[in-house]
Amino acid sequence: MQQGAMLYQGKSKQVFQTDDPRRVVLRFTDRATAFNGVKEAQIGDKGRINCAITTRLFAEVAARGVQHHVVDQLSATELLCERVEIVPVEVVVRSRAAGSFSKRYGVDEGTRLAQPLVELFVKSDALNDPLINDDAAVALGLARRWELAFLKETSLVVHETLATFWAEHGIELIDAKYEYGRADGRLLLADELTPDGARLWDAKTGEKLDKDVFR
Repeated sequence: MQQGAMLYQGKSKQVFQTDDPRRVVLRFTDRATAFNGVKEAQIGDKGRINCAITTRLFAEVAARGVQHHVVDQLSATELLCERVEIVPVEVVVRSRAAGSFSKRYGVDEGTRLAQPLVELFVKSDALNDPLINDDAAVALGLARRWELAFLKETSLVVHETLATFWAEHGIELIDAKYEYGRADGRLLLADELTPDGARLWDAKTGEKLDKDVFR
């Protein structure tokens, strides 16, 4: 498959068109960012590691029946993916209080929640990804109500699957962000599944093993 021009330059990934209009190449880079790109650095081998983690974790969720955009791994840092229209709503699932949630509600970091909590955020760097509810998301035309229900339900399945995977490796999944895309009337889990979009703590010591270390 022939790789073409770059379609999108993200904080840590690049998207390229191919000679198949239904496929794109997702390339992971060594760039690390925080605070919506205010802080950045190059971390050697980060792209390869995140590509490998994403490939493995998408396989884990696929085994649970979750449809996703990854078609094949092309190289150590590149994935062939279905071309999707990204839903401009990010889903965050939380198992413990941390980050903005702790600050918003005055809850000590690490407090275990009574049940996994699903939150929705507008995907917008310019607005600093504000929290949004279902009614506002529908009113603004960001997503349909049935899509939001699907995103929430699927994200809980994905989160449970990944929490089990990480627990088997002595790591606790604290919270994670999930993104979805539209393709031919379907909703697919998209983007990446890496420590860039999740909080991961050592299950015994509580040591942070994710991007919070960089922040």
